Amino acid sequence: MDKGRQVEHSGTARVRFPGISPRAYEHPVDRGALATLRMVPGFAEVLKVVSGLISERGERLMALGSAIRVGPKQYPELDRFRRECAETLDVDPVPNVFVARSPDANAMTLGMDEPFIVLSTGLVELLDAEGLRFAIGHEMGHVLSGHAVYRTMMRRLISLQLSMSWMPVSALGLRAILAALHEWYRKAELSCDRAGLLCGQDPAAALRAHVLLAGGVDPAAQVDIPSFLRQAEEYDSVDDIRDSVLKLRNIQDMSHPLAVVRASQLQKWAASEEYRAILAGDYPRRDDDEPHASWSEDVKSAAKSYKDSFAASADPLSKVFADVGEAVSGAAGKVWGKFGTRDDGNGEGTPRP
Repeated sequence: MDKGRQVEHSGTARVRFPGISPRAYEHPVDRGALATLRMVPGFAEVLKVVSGLISERGERLMALGSAIRVGPKQYPELDRFRRECAETLDVDPVPNVFVARSPDANAMTLGMDEPFIVLSTGLVELLDAEGLRFAIGHEMGHVLSGHAVYRTMMRRLISLQLSMSWMPVSALGLRAILAALHEWYRKAELSCDRAGLLCGQDPAAALRAHVLLAGGVDPAAQVDIPSFLRQAEEYDSVDDIRDSVLKLRNIQDMSHPLAVVRASQLQKWAASEEYRAILAGDYPRRDDDEPHASWSEDVKSAAKSYKDSFAASADPLSKVFADVGEAVSGAAGKVWGKFGTRDDGNGEGTPRP
C-alpha cells in the first residue's frame, strides 16, 4: 500500500489518502445491507423506473435556483472545506455544495450521475469550523461510496408512495423496498461518519458535532462527555423485551441512526487499530477493488458484524436480529455462490455484472 501523504491545511497537517477505496471506511453491515437490499424482489426494476421519473438535471436546477452555491466568493470557508475534503479522499471531480434555508440541522447528497451536496442553514449555524469539515467529509463519503444513487431513489420513492397510497398492493410493495432502504441508509451513515473523521482527523471535533446534533447547546460548559457516551451503553443494555420493541418501532422509518448511539460508534472506531492503520497509509485502494468478486465477502462481513453486535449487547431482541442478519447474509452468499459466476466457455468462471 502507498503511504498517505501529509498536506498542510490552515496550519494543521492532515494525511491525504490517494486512491483510497471506500471499503477502507465502510461499515461491514453497510456493505452487507446494500448487498441484501439488491436482492429484495423487484428492487432492480423499481430502480430503473424511479430513475426515469424525475430528471436529475431538474433536481440540480432546483438547487441552483433556490439555494446558495458554495464557491470562492460565497461561503468561502465551506468552499475550502469542500476542496480539502475532496482532496483528502481523492474525490474527483469535486462535487458542488449548496446551502439551503432550513432550521433543521441536516445535510444530504443527491444525484445519480453528478452527485451534489446540500447543507441546511441550521447545520451551518450550529457547527463550528471543524464540525463543518466533519459534516462535509461525511457527505464526501456518500459520494465516494456511491450512496447518492440509493439516497436519491429513497427520496423519490417516499414521494411516489404518498401519491400511490390509494393503491394498497403497490403501496405495500414500495413500503417493503423503503424499509430495506432505510435500514441500509442507517448503516451507510455510520460508514460516512468514518469518512468525515478521515477528512478532519480530529475525533474530538466529530464528537462535538454529534453532541450538538443530539441537543447540546454549549458542549464544553453544559455537557459531560463521559456521561453522554454512557447514554449509549445504557440504551444498548436494556433487558426488557418491551423496551426492545419500542426501540425497533422508534427507528423503523428513520434515515439516520440515533445521535447518541452514532457518536459512540464513531468514537470506538476512532480508537481502533483499523483507523490508526489508515492514517499510517495502510488502506485498500480503488485500483485493487474487485467489486463483483467481493460481493460474497461483503455479506460474510455483515454476518460477522451482526454476530459481534449481539455478543456486545444485552438487548433481548439483539440475538433475534443477529440471527436474522446472519441468516439473510448467509442466504445471500449462497445465492451468489450458485448464480454469481458464469462460464466463459473456456472453463473459467467470471463474476456476473
